[in-house]
Amino acid sequence: MTTSFFRTALILGLLSAIGPFAIDMYLPALPSIGKDLSAENNVVQMSLLAFFISFAIFQLIYGPLSDMWGRKAPLYMGIGLFAVASVGCALSKDIETLIAFRFLQGIGGAAGMVIPRAIVRDMHTGVQAARLMSLLMLVFSISPILAPLTGSAVISVYGWRGVFWAVMIAAFIGLILLSTQLKETRPKDARQESSLRSALAAYRLLMGDRNFLTLTFIGGLSISSFLVYLANSPFVLIDHYGLTPTQYSIAFSINAVSFFTVSQLTGWLGERFGLVRVMRVALTAFSFTMAAMVVVMALGFNQLPVLATFLFIGYGFLGLVIPTTAVLALEDHGEIAGTASALMGTLHFVTAAVAMVVAGLFFDGTALPMAAGIGLCAVGAFVLTQATIGRRRIVEAEAAAE
Repeated sequence: MTTSFFRTALILGLLSAIGPFAIDMYLPALPSIGKDLSAENNVVQMSLLAFFISFAIFQLIYGPLSDMWGRKAPLYMGIGLFAVASVGCALSKDIETLIAFRFLQGIGGAAGMVIPRAIVRDMHTGVQAARLMSLLMLVFSISPILAPLTGSAVISVYGWRGVFWAVMIAAFIGLILLSTQLKETRPKDARQESSLRSALAAYRLLMGDRNFLTLTFIGGLSISSFLVYLANSPFVLIDHYGLTPTQYSIAFSINAVSFFTVSQLTGWLGERFGLVRVMRVALTAFSFTMAAMVVVMALGFNQLPVLATFLFIGYGFLGLVIPTTAVLALEDHGEIAGTASALMGTLHFVTAAVAMVVAGLFFDGTALPMAAGIGLCAVGAFVLTQATIGRRRIVEAEAAAE
């Protein structure tokens, strides 16, 4: 792997992390936002859900645009909107205004999520794509590691509004890197074949592709297990277990360390055993770990160290599931990589939004409903894998590789 390979992974990872940075950095502030704006916890969570909804839906727009206009122009639009919306969030005087600007922030952040995956597919396929995707995720994992800690530090000095000024600065840094360090990977001759009509045709093709949809929903359920934790963990760890915002940030970051460390083995394991086999084994271990967590906590062992241990182990296996499902889903759709990445991202976050809403309905301030939501998502991904991607698919993938 060359220096340019690592540089590309660094830039794409940072661009991808801008949107999630706006989530993870303000998680420690959720309780204080509720107090400052006189809003109930479930209303404050709507600011998170609003971001996810727009973040999911507008990926469907950016994907075709990146196929028609090239990868860089939609990135400029999205990150610019994200920066403006961040200012609106920082100046919000009530929870309704904050929710509205969070929705706009999600619209802008969607560009940074969908387009870097398309760029990976523009440049590589197979194991090389898995290597680049895992490196991208290594940088992307800076968000859940550093963002909560940075958020706690910013909140302690400037309050929760300071978080949004900080993410605005991060957006401007992203724009500078985009303009100076990233080359266009979608050639003009390829764009000539892309149009609104071709985008709609591509979506019809993808919605009829069982392999693409299966891998996408496996990835979506797996990601949902983490986002259910993300939405509920501030209230469980801070209000229920009594952690300070800084302690919560450290606990949250530990899981990200497990995730990105194991994800770096994706390329090596994929080359040795095949990406499909790696995905199935990792997903089996992930689902069994999370199911065991639910059982143990339901039996009364619901202390924080028990929860933290299971999450650390489980999210390590998740680090192998996410990049492999993404690479395998995009493998056969290089000509419409932007559109395919967009639909994949939207279905991921729609699945996660449903899981977050359902888990929120059962939330009672304790850890068990959150753990149950995580476990159900993991087991759902396992069942879908077993039902659709069996040994026959492994044999076919190995034969194609030869």
